[in-house]
Amino acid sequence: MLQIKVKENESVEKALKRFKKKFERTRVLRQLRSRKQFTKKSVDRRFEVLKAQYIQKKYGGQDD
Repeated sequence: MLQIKVKENESVEKALKRFKKKFERTRVLRQLRSRKQFTKKSVDRRFEVLKAQYIQKKYGGQDD
């Protein structure tokens, strides 16, 4: 469970912003969305390979 302690002279908006950032770092929402529908491991692996190929093509190319 996430806990954010509001510091002295800190606005609620700023504390809420810290909470949202901390929540985003835990990747709970992303995990929830991925568990919503089952995907086979082979499909996940294929997606990872395609993503790696895209990144290599975009950023890892040879210098011209």
